[in-house]
Amino acid sequence: QVQLVESGGGLVQAGGSLRLSCAASGRTFSRYAMGWFRQTPGKEREFVAASTWNGEDITYADFVKGRFTISRDNAKNTVYLQMNSLEPEDTAVYYCAAPRGTYYYPAGRRYDYTYWGQGTQVTVSS
Repeated sequence: QVQLVESGGGLVQAGGSLRLSCAASGRTFSRYAMGWFRQTPGKEREFVAASTWNGEDITYADFVKGRFTISRDNAKNTVYLQMNSLEPEDTAVYYCAAPRGTYYYPAGRRYDYTYWGQGTQVTVSS
């Protein structure tokens, strides 16, 4: 079955950087879009960034403001989220996600993602 495992979260000071990774298994990674979402207690899970299967089309949430970069290495079955200039408001659990359909690109549509990782905590101190 499809498995997504995030890593790379942690505690960082405001203005710092983190790189999240999401390792995928269970199917041919290179045929599927990937997305990153985040969630804080009491709030809806919100879209952060997404990439098509080949990385040629990328979508970001407005709040990213050029600070985050999504990338993927299909040879390593891994998608990354490089986060720079972190702010306390970026504190959340970050999830990677994948759709069911081959080559389908949900972009920011949360409910079009079928598979989810367990999440990794990112905490930004002021």
